[in-house]
Amino acid sequence: MEKKRWDCTALPKGWKMEEVTRKSGLSAGKSDVYYFSPSGKKFRSKPQLARYLGNQMDLSSFDFRTGKMLMSKLNKNRQRLRYDNNNQNKGKPDLNTSLPVRQTASIFKQPVTKVTNHPNNKVKTDPQKAVDQPRQLFWEKKLSGLNAYDIAEELVKTMELPKGLQGVGPGCTDKTLLSAIASALHTSAAPITGQLSAAVEKNPGVWLNTAQPLCKAFIVTDEDIRKQEELVYSVRKRLEEALMADMLAHVEEAASEGEALKEEGNGSEDMESV
Repeated sequence: MEKKRWDCTALPKGWKMEEVTRKSGLSAGKSDVYYFSPSGKKFRSKPQLARYLGNQMDLSSFDFRTGKMLMSKLNKNRQRLRYDNNNQNKGKPDLNTSLPVRQTASIFKQPVTKVTNHPNNKVKTDPQKAVDQPRQLFWEKKLSGLNAYDIAEELVKTMELPKGLQGVGPGCTDKTLLSAIASALHTSAAPITGQLSAAVEKNPGVWLNTAQPLCKAFIVTDEDIRKQEELVYSVRKRLEEALMADMLAHVEEAASEGEALKEEGNGSEDMESV
């Protein structure tokens, strides 16, 4: 293994950054990054570093891999902090992550129950109304234009849907369809079949089934299931190999550190005997 250590200017004075590159094994060429405090304490991850520093330093814009502050993320944090300070008296933001629902009042006549403190008064409830809330048509289009980025602010590649899945509705794109299918899988226990009515293509605003995603009806064949099983097996195999290589690398690193400590101990004993 090849080790390189230098001062980390993004952290307080005295902190060191070490990069260890593996020269052999299945993980040859892979490098790990560690940080050392002025007292010599070793840190293997950003959460450990954040817990140790506490309120001494804000590491939200710190890139653990490069040891530098991401200026773009730092500027975003400053703008967000400035915006929060300017709007702290305007109330708390809406952090509700539930699916958007129609907020307008119903045009149909609803029964009214008068609630009083009389002991014989009975309050009527409609359990079906409490469970099935109305949804806004084509709400998935609100998610268009949103993308996911990793810690290095690089765009995360989205999933590729099978060719058999075709969207339904005005302006329906692959990203909109992906959002609709993901939402249906997470919020509904019913099977996903798509829009079974043929009239939905002519007038989706009238014949759209809101319980199903914005896609045409499709059938999952045995061949599709077999291909998916092969893909899952291949991914699990690669994950197993990566975990095994990482474990062997950590064992080799621990053994080399133990030998180095042993040699230092023998050297000190020789000096004492002299």
